Amino acid sequence: MPVPAAHVLVVSLLLFAIGIVGVLTRRNAIIILMSIELIMNAANLNLVAFSRQLNQINGQVFGVFTIAVAAGEVAVGLAVVLAMYRNRDSIHVDDVQLMKG
Repeated sequence: MPVPAAHVLVVSLLLFAIGIVGVLTRRNAIIILMSIELIMNAANLNLVAFSRQLNQINGQVFGVFTIAVAAGEVAVGLAVVLAMYRNRDSIHVDDVQLMKG
């Protein structure tokens, strides 16, 4: 039995809301990156749900591209976090303003 599109959209909304709360309330850079990943996964879930609803493959193809972009974002984000940790011995985003040149 297929899952109704409304249920998938509710799960996507919950993922998006958790991601937004994580970005706005946390100070740890790794947690913020994970929250951004949740937001991107919610968008991917929406793309796939609407693609399935409309019987088109465009949303699924675009979802695969966004997964590739998310992988690149993780690599760059972790490199920035490692550089920040090496310079300041902390990964709190409040310390980023101290890195101004």
